[in-house]
Amino acid sequence: MNDYSFQLLAIILYMLTMIWIGWYAYKKTTNLTDYMLGGRGLGPAVTALSAGAADMSGWLLMGLPGAIYLSGMVEAWIAIGLTIGAYLNWMFVAPRLRVYTQVTKDSITIPSYLDNRLRDNTKLLRIASGIIILVFFTFYVSSGMVSGGKFFESSFGFDYHVGLIVVSLVVVGYTLFGGFLAVSYTDFLQGLIMVTALIAVPAFGIFLTGGIGETIESIKLVNPEHLSLLPATASAAAIISSVAWGLGYFGQPHIIVRFMAISSVKETKSARRIGIGWMIFSLLGAIVTALVGVAYFQQQGIALDDSETVFIVLGQIIFHPFIAGIILAAILAAVMSTISSQLIVTSSALIEDIYKELVKKDATDAHYVFSGRMAVLVVAIVAAVVAWNPNSSILDLVGFAWAGFGAAFGPVILLSLYWRKLTNYGALAGMVTGAVVAFVWGTVESLSSMLYEIVPGFVLALIVAIVVSLVTYKRNEEIEAEFTETERLLKENR
Repeated sequence: MNDYSFQLLAIILYMLTMIWIGWYAYKKTTNLTDYMLGGRGLGPAVTALSAGAADMSGWLLMGLPGAIYLSGMVEAWIAIGLTIGAYLNWMFVAPRLRVYTQVTKDSITIPSYLDNRLRDNTKLLRIASGIIILVFFTFYVSSGMVSGGKFFESSFGFDYHVGLIVVSLVVVGYTLFGGFLAVSYTDFLQGLIMVTALIAVPAFGIFLTGGIGETIESIKLVNPEHLSLLPATASAAAIISSVAWGLGYFGQPHIIVRFMAISSVKETKSARRIGIGWMIFSLLGAIVTALVGVAYFQQQGIALDDSETVFIVLGQIIFHPFIAGIILAAILAAVMSTISSQLIVTSSALIEDIYKELVKKDATDAHYVFSGRMAVLVVAIVAAVVAWNPNSSILDLVGFAWAGFGAAFGPVILLSLYWRKLTNYGALAGMVTGAVVAFVWGTVESLSSMLYEIVPGFVLALIVAIVVSLVTYKRNEEIEAEFTETERLLKENR
């Protein structure tokens, strides 16, 4: 067998494993709660790694290393901001959201939780949430498909569009049939593959470049400031924009839905430790991979055509073709874990929060599960059309969607968990403000180049939600009782 065949064999085995897990989960999915939330029975390790794998996407192994390869350690501020944001999310959102979603009529999606928590009789909040999820996740899913197309193009010389279609078919297959359980189980395995690859590539790569000292010297020859977190060219606004990525965690539906699915609130502490540990190793691995790449290609006098493929190219150079194939599977793991998570959340929003509310309220669970599967298919097709352009930047697409969710949902989720006086009108006004500001700011180059759109979106959404809530607040005994019951259960489980 030649190198190409070994690598392709590893990828095929990986994809067959994903499909088998999807089939296994399909056999365990019997109702709508199973399909959309896994029956609220996930253990801490599966919760933590599936949240991490769903979070990072192709950005972790392609976007972040590519950015650091080009611009240096100044791009690592994104990783620092994300780590802080993820820790705070696990600490302050995870346990409270797990309890509150069960207290509020056993809500199984973020829109249904907000609807039930705030007693929104107009249903506008639920519908607006579903629409925001649909719009921004279309861009997010597209970023994963772009990663998949680039992966097959750079690794095997496939046409970009062929790679996009292959990745889309496999991930849609196991998500469509296996639902949330398939997504969570595959994400757990994919998270293990990702962190293993991100430790192995830089660790062996340093030997290839002559050790730590030689690696550092080679990097300095490319750019003396490449290793500095605060190079002379860095502006305060650029660093704030990078760290502000951490704000996005509070409003990412595909991540915080994991908190709703964990088996008990007591498990959130173990899950937090596992999840943050996984994240630190993974991000450090991605950063060091990029730096080793800078050193190696400087020593070899080679110019890398596409900076976002530095992890792929190094993996192929360092390891035996079959092991390199497993390393390459880590790219697919990152890509597919995020696509599948986003597809299932989008499907949930479309069916549970829009279709079920506006079209067909009294159908059977079997009908809703079938509708959810069709929603997965439709969203995937639309996202593939958006991703058809091979020149789309992974980091730009992810950044745009991340900011949209963070600004729209983040302030509202935090206020709903910790402030009794949040009203449905305040939440709706804040959510729409965050989404519109992030969308408009992100599409105006003069604004987005000055400051990452999540900052103005998040701040304005928070202010608007508070002001409108204070104006429209009326005491509701049921809401007060649920808030008090949530606090009681949290104290009881500490």
